[in-house]
Amino acid sequence: MIGLSVSTFYYRPKVSREDREKQDADLRDRVELVQTEHPKSGYRTMMRYLHRSGVRVGERKLRRIMKKYDLHARIKRAFVRTTDSNHSHRVFPNLLPGRTVMGLDEVWTADLTYIRIANGFVYLAVILDLYSRRVIGWHISKRIDGNLAVAALQMAIERRKPKPGCIHHSDRGVQYLCGEYVELLKKYGFWISNSAKGNPYDNAWTERFMRTLKQEEVYLANYETYLDVIENLPRFIEEVYNEKRVHSGIDYMTPNELEERVRKDPSNLDNRRFDLPL
Repeated sequence: MIGLSVSTFYYRPKVSREDREKQDADLRDRVELVQTEHPKSGYRTMMRYLHRSGVRVGERKLRRIMKKYDLHARIKRAFVRTTDSNHSHRVFPNLLPGRTVMGLDEVWTADLTYIRIANGFVYLAVILDLYSRRVIGWHISKRIDGNLAVAALQMAIERRKPKPGCIHHSDRGVQYLCGEYVELLKKYGFWISNSAKGNPYDNAWTERFMRTLKQEEVYLANYETYLDVIENLPRFIEEVYNEKRVHSGIDYMTPNELEERVRKDPSNLDNRRFDLPL
């Protein structure tokens, strides 16, 4: 109709090398800005963060830039045993396999981890809401004992005030099966659930949070003192993980964003329910 061939209509003038280098450098700056808070984001998650900040970029270009400038963090690894299941306390059956999680405060998961510092270790206990992946309770201590786990549980209870019937799931560690912890669970009407012996995959969601914490904060921050930990770890949990970090398992929303949506419009629950594996 306009007298042009298809190739002419879709022709785009070539971008000069100078302009392309500038575009690449600009995109690199945006990627590195995201990585200051989310340093272990893969290209798919990185693309989501960029889109949320108004930067439109395709997968091929983003992968090219991340490869070109080597925008991948190096991860240090270490191991300290935090689960002591050699005790005489009662172990409870696993209540999660095959269950459908349909809303907030239906299932909480708990775990412990360590943070290496210059003269030893500091320990962290966390409680997650399985539906939103939000950290709802946490506590930091120099001792890995029942008090550490109890303090995290108390924070979660004070924040959420759950109704009786919420499932509390953990491994078989003595910290979660000691008398004080179990009595607190029973007092507030929790159903107690434990992972199978020697099977960390039964608590994969909290294990995944711990891995994220290590890779995106602990290994990169290189804490040296207990003060470093208590000043910086809470900021990562509350301001980065809960507030800003998107999760593929909850449709690339942040935990706080998902919970806010559900509270504003409970019908959103109908769109987000998931079955736990058998």
